[in-house]
Amino acid sequence: MIITESTAVWMLLVFDAVIGTVLILGSKSQPFPTPAKRFGTLILIITGLLLLGQSAPNPTSLEAHLGILSVIGAFGLVSGIHYMLNTRREVLVAPMSGFLFCVGVAGLITKTWDELTKFEHWAGFLALVVLAGGQTWLVFRGLLIGRLPLAWSQAGMVALHRGQLHGSHGAIECFEKAWDGDEEHLNPMAYSALYKINLFLNNQQQADHWRELFLEVGGKNSVADEWLAAIDECLSAMGGLPPDIADE
Repeated sequence: MIITESTAVWMLLVFDAVIGTVLILGSKSQPFPTPAKRFGTLILIITGLLLLGQSAPNPTSLEAHLGILSVIGAFGLVSGIHYMLNTRREVLVAPMSGFLFCVGVAGLITKTWDELTKFEHWAGFLALVVLAGGQTWLVFRGLLIGRLPLAWSQAGMVALHRGQLHGSHGAIECFEKAWDGDEEHLNPMAYSALYKINLFLNNQQQADHWRELFLEVGGKNSVADEWLAAIDECLSAMGGLPPDIADE
C-alpha cells in the first residue's frame, strides 16, 4: 500500500506528539526533570503549530516537516548527549532526540531517493546504517543502562537545601536512589544523608538501618567532612538538630 503525502504528514504529527508526551511523562523519573520536560514541551508546541498549519491554504509540506524534525533532533542530540555523558544528570533527551533525527534524515533520504545518483544511493545507505547504529547505542546507553547515581545524589542535596524531604524528588527519595556498585564512594554519601535525615525526623528504626549500612562501608572515614557538615547545615536551617546529631 502506498502512503500518500498527506497521510505521512499526519503520521509524523502523531509521532511528534508521542515523543513530546514521552519526554514530559518520563521527566518525572529523572533526577533533574527540567531538561526533558522543557524539550518535550517545545516539541508539543511545534507539533501544535504544524497541526494548525495543516488547516492553512498552503499546508506544511512533507519535506518541510522532515527538515524540522532533523533540525530539532540535531539540537536535542547535542544537548542530550551533553547531559548523558558530561553532566550525567539525565538520560532521556538524547535517545528521544535520536528518534526525531533518524526519522527526519531517513525520510529526507527516502523522499529524494529517485533523484539520487548511484554514488549518492550508497552514501545514503551508509548514512542510514550509521544512524541506526548510533540510535541503538543511544537507546542502550541511555534508556537501558542509564547510570544516574551521581545525579540522584546531587538532586538529593538540592532538595535538602530547599527543605523538601518527602515526596517525589524529595531528599529521601533521591538519596535512596543515589547508590552504585561501580562507584562505591557514592554509597556512604547516600547512607550518611539518609541516616541523618531519618534521625532528624525521629524515624529511629530507619535511622538505625541506614547507620548500619553507613558503618559497614567505613563510616565517617568513607566520606568527606564537608559532606557531613553540609547535611548538618541544611537540617539545622530547617529547625535545629537533635543533640545526638549535633554532637555526632
